Amino acid sequence: MNKNKQRMTSKRSPKQNRRIFGQWLFFGAIAIFGVLIIRFSYIAIGHHVAGVNLTEATKKLYTEDQTVAAKRGTIYSANGEAIAEDTSTYTIYAIVAKNQKGADGQAEYVKYPAKVAKVLAKYLPISYKKALKTLQAKSGTFQVEFGTAGKNISLTTKEKIQATKVSGLHFIESEARLYPNGMFASHLIGLTTSKAIKGTEQTRLTGSMGLELAFNNKLSGKDGHKTVTASGYQGKTTGGTKVKNGDNVYTTIDSKLQTLLETKMSTVNSLVHPKAMTATLINAKTGAVLATSQRPTFNAQTQSGLSKMWRNLLVEDTYEPGSTMKVFTMGAAIDSGNYNPNITVPTGEYRIGGKTVPDWNTAGWGNITYAKGFALSSNVAMAHLEQTMGAKTWLKYIKRFGLRTSTNTGLANEQTGSIQFTYPIEQADTSFGQGIQVTPMQMLRGFTAIANNGKMLQPYFVSKVVNPNTKRTVYQAKTKVVSQPVTSKTANAVLKHMQDVVYKSYGTGTAFKIKGYRIAAKTGTAQVSNGSTYAVGNDSYLYSVVGMAPAKHPKYIMYITMKQPTLGATSASDDMAEIFKPVMQRALDEQKASETKTKSVKMQDLTGKSTKTAKATAKKIGVTPIIVGKGSRIVKQSVSVGTVLSNKQRVILVTNGQMYMPNVVGWSASEVADFASLTGLKLATSGTGYVDMQSITAGNPIDAKQGLSVKLK
Repeated sequence: MNKNKQRMTSKRSPKQNRRIFGQWLFFGAIAIFGVLIIRFSYIAIGHHVAGVNLTEATKKLYTEDQTVAAKRGTIYSANGEAIAEDTSTYTIYAIVAKNQKGADGQAEYVKYPAKVAKVLAKYLPISYKKALKTLQAKSGTFQVEFGTAGKNISLTTKEKIQATKVSGLHFIESEARLYPNGMFASHLIGLTTSKAIKGTEQTRLTGSMGLELAFNNKLSGKDGHKTVTASGYQGKTTGGTKVKNGDNVYTTIDSKLQTLLETKMSTVNSLVHPKAMTATLINAKTGAVLATSQRPTFNAQTQSGLSKMWRNLLVEDTYEPGSTMKVFTMGAAIDSGNYNPNITVPTGEYRIGGKTVPDWNTAGWGNITYAKGFALSSNVAMAHLEQTMGAKTWLKYIKRFGLRTSTNTGLANEQTGSIQFTYPIEQADTSFGQGIQVTPMQMLRGFTAIANNGKMLQPYFVSKVVNPNTKRTVYQAKTKVVSQPVTSKTANAVLKHMQDVVYKSYGTGTAFKIKGYRIAAKTGTAQVSNGSTYAVGNDSYLYSVVGMAPAKHPKYIMYITMKQPTLGATSASDDMAEIFKPVMQRALDEQKASETKTKSVKMQDLTGKSTKTAKATAKKIGVTPIIVGKGSRIVKQSVSVGTVLSNKQRVILVTNGQMYMPNVVGWSASEVADFASLTGLKLATSGTGYVDMQSITAGNPIDAKQGLSVKLK
């Protein structure tokens, strides 16, 4: 009875069970839905899930932050011509995976390997056989490259390859540096290297030597950033930071003088093969370096020759200067009141502290004055002057002339030199440039005191730095007097003695005369030191010359050093005069033209004009056109646009098509150098003055493979 009652009370109908289950399911669904609403509301309001910012995650999915590389600043000559500028090079690769197609359905892989190989062999330094083998890569390869043959491709070559419209070839753009003048003050201007930008596939050019390194921060600029948004994304994106291109650097280098200097340096270098050679021309009144070169050197564009010499000899190498040091010895003796023009001293050799000071003429010249000793370059006469001054006074003037301190050019690895000055013989040796190590730039800085009324100037290479974005000049060079080692009276007295070197019959610098101008100079010969001893033999000397012109009030100083040349029939002075005379004369001629009241004209751009029109325009503006070739239009001109010229000055105009040799008799050395540079002829000159004979007869066809020899008289 009780058992049946219990069973009856717990029994539910199926309908009731379904209703109860439905109720629980309903309330459970509402609870879950409520939780979801709360969760989605939290996400919608906070935009975060498990610590992840959904807005930023979505933005990253549809947008990309890209670096906008800054354009490296351009380095210009004083004439406004680009010496170093940015360009682009390309690396080529080929996609060989046959499933690669573009958005338009066109094949992006190499469909016809033989055809592509033929194109590559035509435009790149790679054979057809090698190109085809590379393209026929094993199955599963996605893309292939072509080694060094496929790198550093110019824009012109890239466009020629693209014009063939073969499929499968692709390019990666890289920033590169263009040095259009090739061998042109290469160690001064310098080079860049390409370095990877961390976290990107991009590269950045960084200065590795010369002005490229010294002014790297200003030339580099600052990269910008931009956000690239995929199509269809509606979110807000920031615009990034604006790119700041690098500043432009304007040097003091005169293009015409530099080109002429390079030509003359190459000529002499090929004749006597010195182990090292430097030549620098500076403005005596400002300290601006107008032209500078060295050998060995290199072609900045191809980097050919770079392995022979990394160092900038102007500031990184020290040497014993030899007799050009006597300029400072005379200056110190006169300025300190220890110079007596009437005293005579014996020559040939001089014993000091048990050691001997010899003259280059071991027999000597008998008893001579200090003035004659200077012109004859007598070591003994200068040693007597040093002994008269006393070591303490002489050392004071060595320091005054800056021969123990940096010239602060800003170039890397600049040396300050050294001196052996403990014993009396060492002190005497320094009076004629032995036992003291200097740089060419230190010597040049010291020479400015003699040329500039006793005031020593800071040499400099850069005239200004300009922000290309605002066109504002952010740096302007100014003439800086660093000290006054000697009085104006002393400087002028030394200049008179330097003129004796050139114009006295017994002077050692007669080879440096320039017709129409008065020259002050001092030659030098020093045994090359290898550390503890001196080199021996006929080629064991370093020869040098410093010249100032016009002698009375110098506007220019030129200093040349030539280490261990292999001399032939000519003397070292004759060889250095081959460089000194044409470069100095051109500088003086240009200065004279700018100071005269003769009519001056400004050069126009005649390139692209018909030959007839260009010729008429040249005559109309007042210059003398020299037409090279019989083409219909002008493609090159020897004088850059805006250059101020004297009336009737020659301007060389090269036409398209075959070039023909003009009559260059009567031309100056610099005009012939311009002609050779324009036409690509390899120039060899001999003698000084103006062209008297030419190896290619006027009217004959010429090409760049030929060499042109001219005799100057």
